[in-house]
Amino acid sequence: MREVGSSCGYAVAILIVGPLGSVTAGTHCPRPMLFVRAMVVARKLIPGANSASHSATKLRGLYQALLLPRMIEEKMLLLLRQGKVSKWFSGIGQEAISVGVTQALNPADYILPLHRNLGVFTSRGVPLDRLISQWQGTESGYTKGRDRSFHFGTKEHHIVGMISHLGPQLCVAGGIALAERLLDTGNIAAVFSGEGGTSEGDFHEALNVAAVWKSPVIFVVENNGYALSTPTQEQFCCRQIADRAQGYGIEGLTIDGNDLIEVFDTVTRLSASMRKEARPILLECMTFRMRGHEEASGVKYVPKDLIAAWAAKDPLKRFEQRLLQDRVISMEDVKQERTHCKQLIEEACERAFADKPVSVSSSVELSDVYASFTQAEVAPGAQTTRRRFVDAISDGLREGLRRHERLVFMGQDVAAYGGVFKVSEGFLDEFGPQRIRNTPLCESAILGAALGLSVRGMKAVVEMQFADFVSCGFNQIVNNLAKVHYRWGQAADVVVRMPTGAGTGAGPFHSQSNEAWFFKTPGLKIAYPAFPADAKGLLLSAIEDPNPVMFFEHKQLYRSVAEEVPNGYYTIPFGKARVCRHGGAATVVAYGAAVHWALEAQAQHPEWDLEIIDLRTLAPIDWESIRSSVSKTSRAIVVHEDSLLGGVGAEVAAWIGENCFACLDCPVLRVGSLDTPVPFNSALEANFLGKSRLVQAIQNLLAF
Repeated sequence: MREVGSSCGYAVAILIVGPLGSVTAGTHCPRPMLFVRAMVVARKLIPGANSASHSATKLRGLYQALLLPRMIEEKMLLLLRQGKVSKWFSGIGQEAISVGVTQALNPADYILPLHRNLGVFTSRGVPLDRLISQWQGTESGYTKGRDRSFHFGTKEHHIVGMISHLGPQLCVAGGIALAERLLDTGNIAAVFSGEGGTSEGDFHEALNVAAVWKSPVIFVVENNGYALSTPTQEQFCCRQIADRAQGYGIEGLTIDGNDLIEVFDTVTRLSASMRKEARPILLECMTFRMRGHEEASGVKYVPKDLIAAWAAKDPLKRFEQRLLQDRVISMEDVKQERTHCKQLIEEACERAFADKPVSVSSSVELSDVYASFTQAEVAPGAQTTRRRFVDAISDGLREGLRRHERLVFMGQDVAAYGGVFKVSEGFLDEFGPQRIRNTPLCESAILGAALGLSVRGMKAVVEMQFADFVSCGFNQIVNNLAKVHYRWGQAADVVVRMPTGAGTGAGPFHSQSNEAWFFKTPGLKIAYPAFPADAKGLLLSAIEDPNPVMFFEHKQLYRSVAEEVPNGYYTIPFGKARVCRHGGAATVVAYGAAVHWALEAQAQHPEWDLEIIDLRTLAPIDWESIRSSVSKTSRAIVVHEDSLLGGVGAEVAAWIGENCFACLDCPVLRVGSLDTPVPFNSALEANFLGKSRLVQAIQNLLAF
């Protein structure tokens, strides 16, 4: 017998039956976690945690909610064999968890389900015909054929869709829950994970951040014994996943996930408590996956005695028998409910099968990658102050926080310390700790939380302490932030500030120019200013834009470049390059620190007469300004600090070659840094940087 979470007033006694039927108590069995949970006895320390405490009407409603997803699943398995559904992840045997959790929450509470949580969608009243269209990939599906199964969300029903990487959604849920706290709504969030997903780093990051911020989110772990075919003893060594809660200073409970009433009552009680005292809770629901991970994988790797034992604990059969025994329903009621569900499903299938195929339009596909945004440009005022690059960034962020009351700024050491570059110095006093938030060293969790804030209509600016560290949150950016609008129309109103670049002797892990990592990812916008006034205006534009923006700030420019910067609030639209110098001999296309390299080279060689274009943004790129300049000069060289191979310059040079070929007098040249990591030693670093080869490259271009 074990107790988990007794401090919450809810003790769980666990009687474990070993794989061959032997009874064990509080000890590891030969196949840990692949046990038959013959009994999970909830000691009801709070009155009302049993079926007798519910009205007959409520119990019948729960029965209907449990029956419908089971019968849909049975229909989908038939359609799968007929080739009318391409893939299916069965939740048969686990329905009590998704149904119990959803039925216990308020309609305004956000839920983040996975592929075995059909009961979430049916309990929230998602139209069945649209669900089936989604599974078929037809026009009326929630992703219009762009993603499959349950990889979608619906704002109307307060559901956020999953991605295949599983763990990142835990972080998003934490952000939604944080928003509920900041907005003082009284709502909470619930997010699902399998026991295999708890091995992901995002699980640990999400729990840690939610604990620190006291975000009201229930982390629901469906412990069904296997992650695809990998049993739990090959996933973790703790006896129960709920035990991990202690490490984060939060409550953890283990309950019988196949008992609908136990799930419903537990979540009802927990959610009521969390609305009064905001905090995260880890809820482990013991269950079993009766079919394969997906239908093609089968269950040959599962012992037959285990399947048989869990079949006897089928949640639908158990609940049905309980209601029959208590005379809440009769066999005639069961028959009528099944007939009713079958009719609903057949009618929905008929409508879904009549749905038209997706309309294929490249222009529509491209336009749906980004949330629609027409910026009302705010012109700069006449009054200016001389500011360094870093001061302009700080001023822009401050103006953004003043203008947008739902904007939250997050990052490591950004509060009292003011950030390692002092961009946010003094912000805590003006905007308070709710909006200026120090974060743990959990890049993935913080980026996921930023998306969660956006789901709730808020804005987020996240500071990477150094651009190099963004690799720890790469998945959230390229697979969550970048794709979410294309998939189901959810904006990702997030700006990721990226102190970047070499030249400061900081070595391989604090000096990378990693804009190319994101340049090829549809759905992201990228800004890379070279001057203080541009940095401020572009940052304010990025904050206004509902799409995710990677905002690169070259560290070497922070305190080495200064100019007159307009005071107050103004914006500079993305996709408009700046001609820093007009000339006729050749076009230099650059961005960031490389713009200053080109200007210095021109100053050293006044005879060159270069036209120097500062792109300012890389996504979108101002192709027309490039075309206009190259058509005038007939020569072009593309310069960037990033290593040469696979850099942004390669794409720009290729575009010029394809679109301006008739204007060119010679090949388009490129200058970038060496294809090595960034070295620490100053002499090695100077040799690494493309700046050391720029003058010779321009001379070669002009002499061609």
